[in-house]
Amino acid sequence: MTDTLPPDPIPTGQGQNSPTTEFLPPAEYAAMLPKATVFGALFFTDMDDSPVQLHAVYSAEHPWQLPGGTAEAGERPWETAVRETREETGLLVPGPPRLLAAVFGLPSESWPLATAGFVFDGGRLTDRQIANFTLAPEEHDELRVLPLPEWRALMPARDFARLTAAAEARRTGVAAYIGDWDWPTEPSTPTNTDTDTDTSAAARTGTSTGTGTGTGTGTGSEETAR
Repeated sequence: MTDTLPPDPIPTGQGQNSPTTEFLPPAEYAAMLPKATVFGALFFTDMDDSPVQLHAVYSAEHPWQLPGGTAEAGERPWETAVRETREETGLLVPGPPRLLAAVFGLPSESWPLATAGFVFDGGRLTDRQIANFTLAPEEHDELRVLPLPEWRALMPARDFARLTAAAEARRTGVAAYIGDWDWPTEPSTPTNTDTDTDTSAAARTGTSTGTGTGTGTGTGSEETAR
């Protein structure tokens, strides 16, 4: 069966025996539409494919996060991911962008806007690059490098699902769509509390246990991902 598109609307005063259609000014129409924030984030792993995440000091809903953040006015998602990662870690990511996941979440009482996000592949980092992360203390107080299954107990289910989707997208080369990353009606908590029972050396110190030998470029607190 062939789909048939509806006829174009007829502006006010045109057409005979047709219902009148009025067009709102663009600004007025835009004010009626649903609103959303946009974020860009980067998925990093060590050389053993263990994800790298940062612990947020300001968010009980998302305690462990990918480097990234909310887009500023006039900024594109990849630009956001690169800027935020540099601000949060000191790491420079030259690109080119490789999308791993598109993310969408509906608003709720806890946050009035929808969320649209893009998770890009930041690549595999060497021990040196991870050790040279410089965290912004007003945002994050710790980084960890853990095998993917060990992240489950530390994160809300929807955040772990996003992390898993990003890892799978890198493995398969097929970007994921996460359409149910909704804001909760009440603050969520990880499956288990974060205690010293999870005490691998990488978890305690934030250092990678990978054995890769690649090197980044850059000096001081800034490294360049490859």
